[in-house]
Amino acid sequence: MSCPKALLKMTQGYKLFNLCLENLTGMFHVKLFNLSSCALLLLSGCAVGPDFEAPSSPQTTSYTESKLPKKTVESKGKGGHSQFFIDGKDIPADWWHLFHSKPLNELIERGIKKSPTLQAAQAALRQAQENLRISVAALYPFVGLQFYPERQRFNPAVFNVTTGAPSTFNLFNATVNVSYTLDVFGGIRRQIEASEAQLDYQKFEVEATYLALTANIVTTVITEASLRSQIQATETLITLQEKTLTIIQEKFKLGGASRLDVLAQETQLAQTRATLPPLKNNLAKVRDALAILIGDLPSEAKLPTFTLDDLTLPTDLPVSLPSHLIQQRPDIKGAEALLHAANAQIGVSMANLFPQVNLTGAYGFLSNQIKTLFEHQNSIWNAIANVTQTVFQGGALIAKYDASIAAFDQAFAQYRQTVLQGFQNVADSLSALEIDAEYLQAQTNAETAAWNTYSLTQIQYKGGVIPYLALLDAERQYHLARINRIQAQAARYADTAALFQALGGGWWNRMPSCNTN
Repeated sequence: MSCPKALLKMTQGYKLFNLCLENLTGMFHVKLFNLSSCALLLLSGCAVGPDFEAPSSPQTTSYTESKLPKKTVESKGKGGHSQFFIDGKDIPADWWHLFHSKPLNELIERGIKKSPTLQAAQAALRQAQENLRISVAALYPFVGLQFYPERQRFNPAVFNVTTGAPSTFNLFNATVNVSYTLDVFGGIRRQIEASEAQLDYQKFEVEATYLALTANIVTTVITEASLRSQIQATETLITLQEKTLTIIQEKFKLGGASRLDVLAQETQLAQTRATLPPLKNNLAKVRDALAILIGDLPSEAKLPTFTLDDLTLPTDLPVSLPSHLIQQRPDIKGAEALLHAANAQIGVSMANLFPQVNLTGAYGFLSNQIKTLFEHQNSIWNAIANVTQTVFQGGALIAKYDASIAAFDQAFAQYRQTVLQGFQNVADSLSALEIDAEYLQAQTNAETAAWNTYSLTQIQYKGGVIPYLALLDAERQYHLARINRIQAQAARYADTAALFQALGGGWWNRMPSCNTN
């Protein structure tokens, strides 16, 4: 990830600029501007400034500090099967289809069509396209048509002429004006290059927005599914606790349980019921967020409902080669485009140090009668060549050049940071998936053990073998274990989506007809 080599060659060009400026300001040596040092550049019409070279990829063969296993551990139940890490496997553009949920696929299609965030990014892309056209237009001459009729009264006394009376006359002028800036040192071409790089940046901004939108919809759906499963588990536990309360109340009537046991179970039931409103509140917020993601009002979105049972965990996970990541992630490609634009601006500021050559001309007709305006004897024309070189401006041009170098250094540092964050995202996702599988296995085993303990405790309590406090503790442990298992299952789904997002989302495999641009 080294700095583009072309930038290292700028010193020679910069020395040439100083030489030209020294010759130009030869007043200190009582000599005229020496064109010999710049004549070759003038005739060749080359573009000054460094040619852009994309930074190289980091020389690494792994994303994580330790070597990844070929597959994750397996656990019982939905979402517990192993996932396989496949090196070099490509990412499908519609990677969310791997969750095998038709409602999810349809929701993402709605979001792509209606999301204001994506539409704003697409509008910014169109603006960049027009800005490029504006930059390209500077390569062509300006042609303007001018026609102005004039009627005026002339008094010879203005020129101290005492003879002759004031006269009133008409004057008609029709002219074609042409002006053209010779791009001798490539300043215009470098500006076009910068505009092209800005256009590339906006293209990748669209892809980044598209990827963030689809990934956010997937993870929001997973969050909804997790909350619904937690609500369902809590409602099931409430039903069990209500049955247990009925049993304890019956035993209390018969003298087999104390009043304290009844109060303890009522407290436990009330506490479990109290966990439902926050879960439902979070679910409502998630549903509202999902509606906004797809560009609808929460009251009009008509969203489907999702549970974890509606989703299938993808098994074959792509692990792109680290050397390919900087070409896959749209944020890295966007940062590279901004680096390219900053590099081109160096050429623009460099070209401004040299003389500016402008050609202007006009051809038209001038007459005091409109009927004779376009007769040959009334034709007029002019042609002007203008060469301008700034001799002294308080060092502004040199400061602008130095500022463009600093802007490039800033863009390069930001590019490096974007690359580092990209590799971090992939490493975090890969490590999370490995740990998620182990965590789900542990939570599944804990839930099974907690359920067996709770079932056995119920039987023993009914038979009077154990005190009520043992049953109460078993209820708590089972509820906690089940919620933890649901959260662990959802984490596997969410981190799988995060991996697809971290690797770039497969935008390069999208069909042209589905292009977001």
